[in-house]
Amino acid sequence: MYRKLLAAALCAWALPATADDTANSMQTYLDSEIRDWATSAVLVEAIRARNEMPSGYSQAEIDALDAAWRAEVGTARRPTIDPILENAASEFLRSVVAEAGGTITEVFVMDARGLNVAASDVTSDFWQGDEAKYTETVPNGPEGVHFSEIEFDESSQSYQGQISLSIVDPASQEVVGAMTVGVDAEALF
Repeated sequence: MYRKLLAAALCAWALPATADDTANSMQTYLDSEIRDWATSAVLVEAIRARNEMPSGYSQAEIDALDAAWRAEVGTARRPTIDPILENAASEFLRSVVAEAGGTITEVFVMDARGLNVAASDVTSDFWQGDEAKYTETVPNGPEGVHFSEIEFDESSQSYQGQISLSIVDPASQEVVGAMTVGVDAEALF
């Protein structure tokens, strides 16, 4: 508990004066550190493969998958989670996190419906389609971006800002999905 309080105090001290400063810092980080690898072939191919699967999921089926994912978080048996974490795109994301040296806390990629395709680590839920990280990216086309507020993230156990963006297939210029990158709050300022 002491560690969380200390981290909160440090983040509050280090945070910029305005929301505009936060957005500017996130935009700079997006442009300088994320865009170069955001359309890596391994990510685009994984998203395309998911998008090409029969997408006949009803909302009830999506809700059931999301509930199954949530129930599996923290357990040894994870038939819903493991296929997402054990693919080439997730391996790529883990390498990005490792290369960032603590600056990036998590990364996950969603398909055109907001369902997880790959993740550097377990996310708290499977369906992102009802959250701003999806609703402000994919539906807004190639330039779709969302910057979250700085908050304590349970899944990464850190104070972070999330930068979410539409993923565009470089060959077709079509939006195929979205990606969210958790960035350690101290690294942004």
